[in-house]
Amino acid sequence: MARNDKRIAVTLECQVCKRRNYITKKNKINDRERIELMKYCKWDRVHTAHKETR
Repeated sequence: MARNDKRIAVTLECQVCKRRNYITKKNKINDRERIELMKYCKWDRVHTAHKETR
């Protein structure tokens, strides 16, 4: 079975330290804009906003 092209891999970058900490997948049909999530940054040791990079 072929892999579904609706879900793409995106990289999340911390908005405080600017490091790329996470790789996740998103549905490019339902979520057209860049996603922003609160995730744990191990360098800052707090939950910070992580934004999708391209």
